[in-house]
Amino acid sequence: MLPPRRFRRRITVITSIVGLLLLYHFVGLQSSLGPSATHDRRRADCPPLPGMEDVLVVLKTGVTEALDKVPVHFQTTLRCAPNYVIFSDFEEEINGVRIRDAFENMDPDVKRTVPDFSIYNRLVQQGRAGLETDDFADEANSAIGKPNNPGWKLDKWKFLPMVQETLRYKNDAKWYVFMEADTYYSWGTLLEWLSHFDASKPWYIGTETQIADVIFAHGGSGFAISNPAMQRVSKDYTDRNVELNEYTDAHWAGDCVLGKVLSDVGVPLHFSWPILQNTNLGELDEFTTTFYRRPWCFPAVAFHHLSVRDIQDLFNFEQRRWREKQTTRLLHSDVFKELIYPNLSPIRDNWDNLSDQEHSEITTFHECQSLCKGKSDCAQFSFRSGSCFTGSTPKLGTASKDVRSGWAMKKVEEMLNEAPVCSNVEWGV
Repeated sequence: MLPPRRFRRRITVITSIVGLLLLYHFVGLQSSLGPSATHDRRRADCPPLPGMEDVLVVLKTGVTEALDKVPVHFQTTLRCAPNYVIFSDFEEEINGVRIRDAFENMDPDVKRTVPDFSIYNRLVQQGRAGLETDDFADEANSAIGKPNNPGWKLDKWKFLPMVQETLRYKNDAKWYVFMEADTYYSWGTLLEWLSHFDASKPWYIGTETQIADVIFAHGGSGFAISNPAMQRVSKDYTDRNVELNEYTDAHWAGDCVLGKVLSDVGVPLHFSWPILQNTNLGELDEFTTTFYRRPWCFPAVAFHHLSVRDIQDLFNFEQRRWREKQTTRLLHSDVFKELIYPNLSPIRDNWDNLSDQEHSEITTFHECQSLCKGKSDCAQFSFRSGSCFTGSTPKLGTASKDVRSGWAMKKVEEMLNEAPVCSNVEWGV
């Protein structure tokens, strides 16, 4: 027997009110939990990353690039990182996440008097409205960086204050892993690599670079510093603040400044090449024998100079590998076989595979192709600006209008068949 119509209407009204109250409570709960709750839900589809809770990821960016380059990380690299902090030269929110001012607690006299801080002071006073057209001007990298770019000149000052601010944010992480906005990390590979080091000891690990007599970790390639090493840098910066600010002012590379301080406090660099790469996928040479290590059986932990699309593609690639192969370990041999090799072909138009051995006497594409076919050590060729270029090892390269490239696929397949099986991973420890 159905209840009377009036009673049914009353039940409907009560149900609607209860539903609205529950919805309000749920929305309020979401709001009170904020971005971290959303972040936890996003991490549900990440592979298991044992040890990631002991890592604080530190992403360094700048106001002129942050809006373009940072958001993709919330859906990719930072999506699977439970602990991260982002530093810039301007405090703001991006996608609900706080971007922190690396200079917040720095000596105000330096910020007021050093010309490099002119862009920073405009930002403090006017926000993004204080940015000028020249602040966004691109400049080719030179032997001393980008000396005419205001944001680049300011960037060198971030490294030492950033160590202080990072420890203020979280002082109990075992590892502090630094990256830039055009860097990608394979977290599972990183954690397996770091497990070979004792985090209770002072460690400074990165891709070796040298300026004058200072050997340091290349910032864009990413680097890892253990907690004891971070504490030493923080203390030294506090004790020698004036001296180290003067040293930074006279220098042009902040990653070198940090490396100098680490060396001064007894923490030399542990060389990591080719594990942390200062190049993107197109520039990788997985068969090179030019350096002291052959990349093939080394882990591939990080890549640099990546576009937003590159970062998203790498994340999707690793997610797919996890679903299909249940592995989070990525070797350079995997990168070649699964990412580079499938994109090679006998001919590719509007593409430059970065062949570097010039044959100026060859004046047509087909002659260039024939030359490569006839050379036993030729793996690829490209025809650009009216000249022929060949290469002895295969690279992917990059899109380039009016350039034609090709690979000697038979030679590349021979190189693949002759490459090591990698039954033992070379961890470089």
